[in-house]
Amino acid sequence: MLRNGLEPWHLLIVAIVFIVLFGSRKLPDTARALGKSMRILKSEAKAMKTDDTAAPVEPTSVQMAAEPAAAPAQPEPRTVGEPTATTS
Repeated sequence: MLRNGLEPWHLLIVAIVFIVLFGSRKLPDTARALGKSMRILKSEAKAMKTDDTAAPVEPTSVQMAAEPAAAPAQPEPRTVGEPTATTS
């Protein structure tokens, strides 16, 4: 059933479906956005390859949490019937 993979008439049907679904006005914008995304992906992949060969850099924007942040002071909960502390 799937022996022949994609034949030219399969691609023609897919193209017609895209034109019907998205219309001829949005297809150039979509193709332009796809091309821009591919260029960004290629440049990022190339940057990652060059970063792998360079010495690793310590992240400066990441804060190391040596201690957890102190919570604001809250009064301790009282049980029912417990006398309140008063100073005289």
